[in-house]
Amino acid sequence: MAGKDDILTKSAIDDALADLPDWRYRLGSLVTVYKCPTSAAALELIAAVGRIAEQQNHHPDLDWRYNRVSIRYTSHDAGSEVTRRDVRAATNVSRAAKEAGAVARPEALP
Repeated sequence: MAGKDDILTKSAIDDALADLPDWRYRLGSLVTVYKCPTSAAALELIAAVGRIAEQQNHHPDLDWRYNRVSIRYTSHDAGSEVTRRDVRAATNVSRAAKEAGAVARPEALP
């Protein structure tokens, strides 16, 4: 569980994003969109995200549209702010996405 002490400042979020080119900061969350080679590959990515979520006990919001998966991390238990836990989860998801052949398309975010 994250606490108020775990909330990252905007500067710390910017520093973290320098190492997370797949991700953007939007409205208190780390967000991205991955384009997968096929719909089946998108489902495989979702399964990998699910495994990461269970391992870390930190679950993102997901949206699946054919071969695109949108992911949003925020720490609800820290007032819906970005914490170290979100950065750690995003880092692991980026790794899983690369292994799945997914390509980040954060510019597709609304």
